[in-house]
Amino acid sequence: MIQLPLASSTDSRKSDDSGPSGPASKNGRRSLVASIILGSIIVHAIGLLALGAWKLASLFRPKPEARFEMRQVVKIPPQTPEHKMNVAKHEAMTPKPVFNDKLVSLRPVDFALPEMPQMDLNQLLPLDPSELISDQVAGLAGSAGLGTGLGSGLSGAGGSGSGLSFLGVKTSGQRIVLLFDVSSSVLNKAVAAGIPMNRIKEETLKLIDGLPPTARFSLIQFTQNYKVLSPELLAATPDNKAKGVEWVEKEWVDSGSMSGGRVVSNERGVVAVLELAFAMKPEVVFLISDASFQWRAEGGNGNIGYDILDETMKRLHKAAGSDVKVHFLGFQPRQNDVAEWKKILRREKGEFRILEQVEKNTP
Repeated sequence: MIQLPLASSTDSRKSDDSGPSGPASKNGRRSLVASIILGSIIVHAIGLLALGAWKLASLFRPKPEARFEMRQVVKIPPQTPEHKMNVAKHEAMTPKPVFNDKLVSLRPVDFALPEMPQMDLNQLLPLDPSELISDQVAGLAGSAGLGTGLGSGLSGAGGSGSGLSFLGVKTSGQRIVLLFDVSSSVLNKAVAAGIPMNRIKEETLKLIDGLPPTARFSLIQFTQNYKVLSPELLAATPDNKAKGVEWVEKEWVDSGSMSGGRVVSNERGVVAVLELAFAMKPEVVFLISDASFQWRAEGGNGNIGYDILDETMKRLHKAAGSDVKVHFLGFQPRQNDVAEWKKILRREKGEFRILEQVEKNTP
């Protein structure tokens, strides 16, 4: 409806009623709040209706069929005894670690260890079992035959020990050095005793042939000068035995004097020869002589005093650090020489034997 303008007084009242605090503005605010509340109620009602419809639909929706699945399970079978044995066998075949650590002393002490000796590979023992057995049998036969033959053919003190026999003296030991005095006086006395050096040579060859493979040996011949088969003991292998036999057959002295490139000049006589023999670290030493020794160490050609010989034997045995049996085989020695040498040898459990044929003392 169109309202016509009223008088000014009326217009002023209307303007007062339509102000911010008038009834018209309050009515507008109420309408707005009511519209918001109504809209919120309508939205919540629609949401509730939608949720109810979805819930009802889910109740009437058909359920899926049940499915059963079998999943594969991986299991490790238990170990059997055979498997354990195979594993142990495999581990046993695995090479073990090798330790090459050495015990080294940086300064000299009471328990310092000596250096290991150098070994000649050519002197190793044979590895053929049949060869070892044959050598053992030959050694037993050779030693037995030698001991029996000379035991009944030579007179003197009875032998002691077992395992080795040379010129009627029985002893034990695997490291042997034979010292032969081949001066003119010894050769003459050997012939007079009925046992010439040629027979000593034969018995030496028998001894070499009968040595077992575990033995070691060397030979020295001397007047005052000397010559030696080897400055170190040789293992009793077939090759070294052949070397020893060849040396005896070609180098053997029976003339009473020595000459040649292999002869070593020596002013100290038997003292230097004993020192050379003990340097080979023997267990048994056989000394064949007439018990009369000379040297040129003090000028001229004089006899070696027994005080010097006794001191030499004490010094050598002390340096050896082990028992070394020295057996003296003498041709027609003087009674004084016999007494002195027996005194020296008794201390080291050696033996003094006079070599002569039994037939000379039998009626």
